[in-house]
Amino acid sequence: MRVKVACVGGGPAGLYLSILLKRQDPSHDITVYERDPEGSTYGWGVTYWRALLDRLHEQDPESARALGAASVRWREGVAHVGDRTTRHSGDEGHGIGRHRLLEILSARARELGVRLEYEREITAAELPSDADLVVAADGVGSDLRTRHAAHFGTRLTAGRNRYLWLGTTKAFDAFTFAFVETAHGWIWCYGYGYGPDRGTCVVECAPGTWTGLGLDRASEPEGRALLEKLFAGVLDGHPLLQSPGGSPWQTFRTLTNRTWHHGNLVLLGDAAHTTHYSIGAGTTLALEDAIALATALREHAVIPQALARYERERTAALLPVQSAARYSAQWYEDLPRYIHLPPERMFALLGQRHSPLLPHVPPQLYYRLDRAAGQLEPLRRFKRWLGPRVARTVHARTVSSGD
Repeated sequence: MRVKVACVGGGPAGLYLSILLKRQDPSHDITVYERDPEGSTYGWGVTYWRALLDRLHEQDPESARALGAASVRWREGVAHVGDRTTRHSGDEGHGIGRHRLLEILSARARELGVRLEYEREITAAELPSDADLVVAADGVGSDLRTRHAAHFGTRLTAGRNRYLWLGTTKAFDAFTFAFVETAHGWIWCYGYGYGPDRGTCVVECAPGTWTGLGLDRASEPEGRALLEKLFAGVLDGHPLLQSPGGSPWQTFRTLTNRTWHHGNLVLLGDAAHTTHYSIGAGTTLALEDAIALATALREHAVIPQALARYERERTAALLPVQSAARYSAQWYEDLPRYIHLPPERMFALLGQRHSPLLPHVPPQLYYRLDRAAGQLEPLRRFKRWLGPRVARTVHARTVSSGD
């Protein structure tokens, strides 16, 4: 059945959905509206994992090959705690620049016949009246969702810590954590490469550290200079970079919705949900949303039935991820509880930060229990009884962050 689709938002979720729908039926009439100029985007690099790339190859091999070729890879995580360092092997991680990701997806969408209209802001009052399906892929601040916030049951919860998303000319060869102690408390960064001469550096600290260091009052160049000094040990002389019009220090907002569709309007990606950046799942979840929605529309000729199936499937899939994200954010908010452990133990618990049991057990005891549970089946059963382990898809991200 030919459908007319208006997708508001030209990020990864909206573009990938348009690609999949056109592959399913070239007769679909699909327009993606993006309020910003083409080629302008926020952020630096995004991360994803081998399992996602394998799934993208199943959906659209051409764009998957292009994404894989444009990505850098790593298999290790390294943590610097003061002058101590520990390194561990992990799953294969991938990093790609957000600009490059959008270039690949937009080029593929155009090739398949999708209309892309940039610098075109569509509000709830301006939606095409003849669209069979309207997709709100316009981010966490979605105007389309806000208009029906009561129906969607939208809830935004702010985290405690402050964070800042920066770039750098340092191309990290591993997913890097660096924790630095100051007179005002700990400050840390997550660093990962996304190109031969580029990396992402997300800086985070508690509110008292942020104000104590004067980061709340410093100009943007002054703040960057201070951070470059604090993280000189991992930056190796490379500068930190702020994107033009980049976001200031902020607190992470966790977004949830009770339902994801209203009439012929459906939420996608960050318009539907957010998960804390420390689990590195944002881009992956957006693309998985697109896959699930395209599949539901292919298998159900009646749009309301398709949207209901999409909502059931994705809300169920998100439950363990959202739980993991909450506990991961809490781990960093409770950093003083773990930071003075021997580095290999601290890093092991960093990898276990998704566990609902960890906040309630003394860290040293949890570490010993976790080590023993890996060797003895009775203790594995005991640990499962005390608290459910995070789903496998989330556990694979134990040495990563950033999206």
